[in-house]
Amino acid sequence: MNLTLKVWRQKNSADKGGFETYQVSNISPDMSFLEMFDVLNEQLVNSDQDPIHFDHDCREGICGMCSLYINGKPHGPKDAITTCQLHMRSFSDGDTIVVEPWRAKAFPVVKDLVVDRTAFDRIIQAGGYVSINTGGVPDANEIPISKEVANEAMDAATCIGCGACVAACKNASAMLFVSAKVSQLAVLPQGQVERKSRVENMVATMDAEGFGACTNTGACEAVCPKEISITNIARMNREYFQAKISSKKI
Repeated sequence: MNLTLKVWRQKNSADKGGFETYQVSNISPDMSFLEMFDVLNEQLVNSDQDPIHFDHDCREGICGMCSLYINGKPHGPKDAITTCQLHMRSFSDGDTIVVEPWRAKAFPVVKDLVVDRTAFDRIIQAGGYVSINTGGVPDANEIPISKEVANEAMDAATCIGCGACVAACKNASAMLFVSAKVSQLAVLPQGQVERKSRVENMVATMDAEGFGACTNTGACEAVCPKEISITNIARMNREYFQAKISSKKI
Protein backbone atom coordinates (compact mmCIF):
# COMPACT_ATOMS: atom_id res chain seq x y z
CA MET A 1 0.00 0.00 0.00
CA ASN A 2 1.13 3.52 -0.82
CA LEU A 3 -0.33 6.25 1.36
CA THR A 4 -0.24 10.00 1.87
CA LEU A 5 -0.16 11.10 5.51
CA LYS A 6 -1.04 14.57 6.70
CA VAL A 7 0.27 14.68 10.25
CA TRP A 8 0.00 17.44 12.83
CA ARG A 9 3.45 18.63 13.93
CA GLN A 10 3.87 20.94 16.92
CA LYS A 11 7.08 21.60 18.85
CA ASN A 12 5.40 22.31 22.18
CA SER A 13 2.22 23.72 23.73
CA ALA A 14 3.28 27.28 22.89
CA ASP A 15 3.97 26.53 19.23
CA LYS A 16 1.27 27.23 16.65
CA GLY A 17 1.78 23.91 14.90
CA GLY A 18 0.53 22.75 11.51
CA PHE A 19 0.12 19.81 9.15
CA GLU A 20 3.03 18.27 7.28
CA THR A 21 2.63 15.81 4.41
CA TYR A 22 4.51 12.53 4.15
CA GLN A 23 4.52 9.66 1.67
CA VAL A 24 4.86 6.05 2.81
CA SER A 25 5.10 3.08 0.49
CA ASN A 26 5.05 -0.71 0.63
CA ILE A 27 2.89 -0.71 3.73
CA SER A 28 1.50 -4.14 4.57
CA PRO A 29 -2.28 -4.32 5.12
CA ASP A 30 -1.50 -6.47 8.17
CA MET A 31 0.46 -3.72 9.91
CA SER A 32 -1.16 -1.89 12.77
CA PHE A 33 -1.52 1.87 12.46
CA LEU A 34 1.30 2.39 14.95
CA GLU A 35 3.57 -0.01 13.07
CA MET A 36 2.94 2.08 9.96
CA PHE A 37 4.02 5.14 11.99
CA ASP A 38 7.15 3.24 13.04
CA VAL A 39 8.01 2.78 9.36
CA LEU A 40 7.48 6.49 8.71
CA ASN A 41 9.62 7.46 11.70
CA GLU A 42 12.41 5.18 10.53
CA GLN A 43 12.34 7.01 7.19
CA LEU A 44 12.50 10.37 8.97
CA VAL A 45 15.38 9.33 11.24
CA ASN A 46 17.34 7.93 8.29
CA SER A 47 16.97 11.29 6.53
CA ASP A 48 18.06 13.22 9.65
CA GLN A 49 14.58 14.57 10.37
CA ASP A 50 12.79 14.75 13.70
CA PRO A 51 10.54 11.70 14.11
CA ILE A 52 6.82 12.13 14.83
CA HIS A 53 6.10 11.94 18.53
CA PHE A 54 3.08 9.87 19.55
CA ASP A 55 2.00 8.01 22.69
CA HIS A 56 2.08 4.22 22.89
CA ASP A 57 2.77 1.55 25.46
CA CYS A 58 1.20 -1.92 25.52
CA ARG A 59 -0.06 -1.93 21.93
CA GLU A 60 -2.70 -4.43 23.04
CA GLY A 61 -5.70 -2.12 23.48
CA ILE A 62 -5.38 -1.99 27.25
CA CYS A 63 -3.33 1.05 28.30
CA GLY A 64 -5.21 3.79 26.43
CA MET A 65 -2.03 5.60 25.40
CA CYS A 66 -2.39 5.33 21.60
CA SER A 67 -4.78 8.24 21.26
CA LEU A 68 -4.81 9.61 17.71
CA TYR A 69 -7.52 11.51 15.86
CA ILE A 70 -7.60 9.78 12.48
CA ASN A 71 -9.64 11.12 9.57
CA GLY A 72 -11.95 13.01 11.89
CA LYS A 73 -12.57 10.23 14.41
CA PRO A 74 -10.81 9.23 17.65
CA HIS A 75 -8.85 6.00 17.13
CA GLY A 76 -9.84 5.88 13.47
CA PRO A 77 -12.72 4.51 11.36
CA LYS A 78 -13.38 1.22 13.17
CA ASP A 79 -15.65 0.89 16.21
CA ALA A 80 -14.68 -0.45 19.64
CA ILE A 81 -10.91 -0.55 19.05
CA THR A 82 -7.93 1.56 20.01
CA THR A 83 -5.44 2.98 17.50
CA CYS A 84 -2.97 0.17 18.14
CA GLN A 85 -5.68 -2.34 17.18
CA LEU A 86 -6.44 -0.51 13.93
CA HIS A 87 -4.88 -2.29 10.96
CA MET A 88 -3.93 -0.77 7.63
CA ARG A 89 -6.36 -3.07 5.82
CA SER A 90 -9.00 -0.62 7.06
CA PHE A 91 -7.65 1.79 4.44
CA SER A 92 -7.18 1.55 0.68
CA ASP A 93 -4.09 1.93 -1.47
CA GLY A 94 -3.58 5.58 -2.38
CA ASP A 95 -5.62 6.94 0.55
CA THR A 96 -4.82 10.23 2.25
CA ILE A 97 -4.93 9.90 6.03
CA VAL A 98 -5.14 12.92 8.33
CA VAL A 99 -3.74 12.41 11.83
CA GLU A 100 -4.19 14.89 14.69
CA PRO A 101 -3.84 14.96 18.49
CA TRP A 102 -6.79 15.21 20.88
CA ARG A 103 -8.21 18.73 20.80
CA ALA A 104 -9.20 19.89 24.29
CA LYS A 105 -8.24 22.71 26.62
CA ALA A 106 -7.66 20.20 29.40
CA PHE A 107 -5.34 18.14 27.14
CA PRO A 108 -2.58 20.58 26.09
CA VAL A 109 -0.27 19.36 23.34
CA VAL A 110 3.15 18.29 24.61
CA LYS A 111 4.65 17.66 21.18
CA ASP A 112 3.21 16.61 17.83
CA LEU A 113 0.53 14.00 18.61
CA VAL A 114 1.29 13.71 22.33
CA VAL A 115 -1.07 15.46 24.74
CA ASP A 116 -0.92 15.89 28.52
CA ARG A 117 -3.71 13.80 30.04
CA THR A 118 -2.70 14.19 33.66
CA ALA A 119 -6.02 15.98 34.23
CA PHE A 120 -7.54 12.49 34.29
CA ASP A 121 -5.04 11.47 36.97
CA ARG A 122 -6.02 14.39 39.14
CA ILE A 123 -9.70 13.50 38.82
CA ILE A 124 -8.94 9.95 39.97
CA GLN A 125 -6.84 11.27 42.86
CA ALA A 126 -9.79 13.40 43.95
CA GLY A 127 -12.01 10.42 44.68
CA GLY A 128 -11.35 7.28 42.68
CA TYR A 129 -10.39 5.11 45.62
CA VAL A 130 -11.90 3.08 48.46
CA SER A 131 -11.07 2.81 52.17
CA ILE A 132 -9.43 -0.51 53.00
CA ASN A 133 -7.66 -2.02 55.98
CA THR A 134 -4.00 -2.72 55.36
CA GLY A 135 -2.61 -6.11 56.25
CA GLY A 136 -3.29 -9.54 54.88
CA VAL A 137 -5.19 -10.17 51.68
CA PRO A 138 -8.94 -10.44 52.47
CA ASP A 139 -10.87 -13.52 51.51
CA ALA A 140 -12.37 -13.19 48.03
CA ASN A 141 -15.84 -14.09 49.29
CA GLU A 142 -15.73 -12.00 52.45
CA ILE A 143 -18.22 -9.50 51.00
CA PRO A 144 -20.91 -11.22 48.90
CA ILE A 145 -21.58 -9.40 45.62
CA SER A 146 -24.25 -10.51 43.19
CA LYS A 147 -23.22 -11.35 39.64
CA GLU A 148 -25.46 -8.56 38.31
CA VAL A 149 -23.71 -5.94 40.44
CA ALA A 150 -20.26 -7.36 39.68
CA ASN A 151 -20.96 -7.26 35.95
CA GLU A 152 -22.24 -3.70 36.17
CA ALA A 153 -19.11 -2.59 38.02
CA MET A 154 -16.87 -4.44 35.57
CA ASP A 155 -18.58 -2.85 32.57
CA ALA A 156 -17.71 0.59 33.98
CA ALA A 157 -14.23 -0.50 35.05
CA THR A 158 -13.26 -1.38 31.48
CA CYS A 159 -12.68 2.34 30.81
CA ILE A 160 -8.99 2.75 29.96
CA GLY A 161 -8.90 6.54 30.28
CA CYS A 162 -7.77 7.15 26.71
CA GLY A 163 -9.75 10.39 26.37
CA ALA A 164 -11.55 9.52 23.13
CA CYS A 165 -14.79 10.66 24.75
CA VAL A 166 -13.28 14.09 25.36
CA ALA A 167 -11.89 14.30 21.83
CA ALA A 168 -15.24 13.42 20.25
CA CYS A 169 -17.36 15.77 22.37
CA LYS A 170 -18.06 19.21 20.94
CA ASN A 171 -17.66 20.59 24.46
CA ALA A 172 -14.62 18.46 25.34
CA SER A 173 -16.59 16.97 28.22
CA ALA A 174 -15.09 14.26 30.42
CA MET A 175 -18.45 13.10 31.76
CA LEU A 176 -18.22 9.58 30.31
CA PHE A 177 -14.79 8.99 31.84
CA VAL A 178 -15.71 10.43 35.24
CA SER A 179 -19.08 8.67 35.34
CA ALA A 180 -17.43 5.32 34.56
CA LYS A 181 -15.02 5.77 37.46
CA VAL A 182 -17.81 6.91 39.79
CA SER A 183 -20.13 4.06 38.74
CA GLN A 184 -17.43 1.43 39.08
CA LEU A 185 -17.22 2.07 42.82
CA ALA A 186 -20.71 3.38 43.57
CA VAL A 187 -22.39 0.05 42.83
CA LEU A 188 -20.00 -2.00 44.97
CA PRO A 189 -20.25 -2.35 48.78
CA GLN A 190 -16.54 -1.51 49.09
CA GLY A 191 -17.21 1.90 47.58
CA GLN A 192 -19.91 3.06 49.97
CA VAL A 193 -17.72 4.84 52.55
CA GLU A 194 -16.63 7.61 50.13
CA ARG A 195 -19.72 7.39 47.94
CA LYS A 196 -20.92 10.97 48.50
CA SER A 197 -17.57 12.71 48.79
CA ARG A 198 -16.25 10.78 45.77
CA VAL A 199 -18.75 12.12 43.25
CA GLU A 200 -18.63 15.66 44.66
CA ASN A 201 -14.84 15.82 44.60
CA MET A 202 -14.41 14.18 41.21
CA VAL A 203 -17.00 16.40 39.52
CA ALA A 204 -15.48 19.51 41.15
CA THR A 205 -12.03 18.52 39.92
CA MET A 206 -13.35 17.79 36.43
CA ASP A 207 -14.81 21.29 36.26
CA ALA A 208 -11.64 22.85 37.65
CA GLU A 209 -9.54 21.12 34.99
CA GLY A 210 -11.48 22.91 32.25
CA PHE A 211 -13.54 20.11 30.74
CA GLY A 212 -16.82 21.20 29.16
CA ALA A 213 -20.40 20.34 30.06
CA CYS A 214 -22.33 17.33 28.73
CA THR A 215 -25.13 18.02 26.24
CA ASN A 216 -26.11 14.37 25.74
CA THR A 217 -25.22 14.08 22.06
CA GLY A 218 -23.86 10.57 22.63
CA ALA A 219 -20.67 11.15 20.64
CA CYS A 220 -18.61 9.92 23.59
CA GLU A 221 -20.33 6.54 23.70
CA ALA A 222 -20.12 6.18 19.92
CA VAL A 223 -16.31 6.45 19.83
CA CYS A 224 -15.42 4.74 23.11
CA PRO A 225 -13.07 1.82 22.34
CA LYS A 226 -14.46 -0.07 25.34
CA GLU A 227 -18.10 0.82 24.59
CA ILE A 228 -18.76 2.48 27.95
CA SER A 229 -22.47 3.29 28.15
CA ILE A 230 -23.80 6.80 28.73
CA THR A 231 -26.14 5.26 31.30
CA ASN A 232 -23.17 5.79 33.60
CA ILE A 233 -23.60 9.54 33.15
CA ALA A 234 -27.20 9.24 34.33
CA ARG A 235 -26.03 7.29 37.38
CA MET A 236 -23.36 9.87 38.17
CA ASN A 237 -25.92 12.67 37.95
CA ARG A 238 -28.13 10.82 40.43
CA GLU A 239 -25.17 10.21 42.72
CA TYR A 240 -24.21 13.88 42.53
CA PHE A 241 -27.66 15.26 43.30
CA GLN A 242 -28.16 12.83 46.18
CA ALA A 243 -24.79 13.81 47.64
CA LYS A 244 -25.58 17.51 47.34
CA ILE A 245 -29.03 17.14 48.85
CA SER A 246 -27.74 15.17 51.83
CA SER A 247 -24.92 17.66 52.41
CA LYS A 248 -27.30 20.62 51.91
CA LYS A 249 -24.91 22.33 49.50
CA ILE A 250 -27.36 22.96 46.64
